[in-house]
Amino acid sequence: QLQLVESGGGLVQPGGSLRLSCTASGFTLNTYHIGWFRQAPGKEREGVSCISRSGGNTYYTDSVKGRATISRDNATNAVYLQMNSLKPEDTGVYYCVVALCTGRQIVQVFSSWGQGTQVTVSS
Repeated sequence: QLQLVESGGGLVQPGGSLRLSCTASGFTLNTYHIGWFRQAPGKEREGVSCISRSGGNTYYTDSVKGRATISRDNATNAVYLQMNSLKPEDTGVYYCVVALCTGRQIVQVFSSWGQGTQVTVSS
């Protein structure tokens, strides 16, 4: 079973930055597309970003374009989501998953949902 672990969340003021990390044990992330989702209180889970196996193709939902950067580090077997200029509406639990994605959307999720990492943007 593919299982990923998220970390890096926290409480940050509006305009601040966070780098979320996604790691795995037992398999290498660079053999899969990796997606980030988030779920705000009382809202459905939404796809935020995704990166291809090579890292050459990425997807961002409109609300984070220009503020988020997804990347992968094969040496550390990790995928990162750098979030800048954070807004209160970015608050939520962030999850990473093995996915199938295109440049326009996250098509399918293949791994189970982990615990996620909480991001709270508030003054």
